[in-house]
Amino acid sequence: MNPLNVIRDALYFFQRNLGQIVTLCLPLVILEAVLQQLVDHATGPNASPGYGLVVGLLVYPIYTAALILFLDARSRGESPRNRDLLARALQLWPKFALLAAISTLLIVLGLSMFFVPGIYLTVVFAFAEYQLVLRDEPPLAALKSSFELSRGHFWRIFVCILAVLGPLMLLKETGFSVYPPAENPVLSLVLESINSFLQLFLSVVLFRLFMLIRESSGK
Repeated sequence: MNPLNVIRDALYFFQRNLGQIVTLCLPLVILEAVLQQLVDHATGPNASPGYGLVVGLLVYPIYTAALILFLDARSRGESPRNRDLLARALQLWPKFALLAAISTLLIVLGLSMFFVPGIYLTVVFAFAEYQLVLRDEPPLAALKSSFELSRGHFWRIFVCILAVLGPLMLLKETGFSVYPPAENPVLSLVLESINSFLQLFLSVVLFRLFMLIRESSGK
């Protein structure tokens, strides 16, 4: 269960299924970026971060749930249609949005408390989305299950998250420093969409790790 092997396996899967992942998720990722830009423009630079959270809760649960359902189906050798995945994702939206809201607020609160608690919660909540989508657990139960499943695997999860998000965050900051959003709104939209789409690779990595941990624990 070496993190590098997990990332390698996830990268292989991501490359082989890139076409369907693009058609399944990218339109919604772009929609999310457009909505975020419209909200930012309407509220101004000093607006509350809560507006961005609301935009994320509208779209993020749909494409993320659809991707998780796709990953699960492909792991069983099935070839689901995008419309079926999205239809099921829409059914899961209320629970998923509530889960995302709770976990995000807890993580943000943790980050405000000397940063380390936020990192800890990010790691131990890493499997909550999979528990909700694949095990049909309610939001609070999914968070509890993720916490229990992550026991003994904290550093594996942490390394996987850092190895994926670290370069992407650096790439995003570099892109926006060269092309400031206020000066290049269209290019900013493109960069934001690309970065958000690439972050979906983390969902693939964590799914692979989630399945391996469940198999090893017999759950």
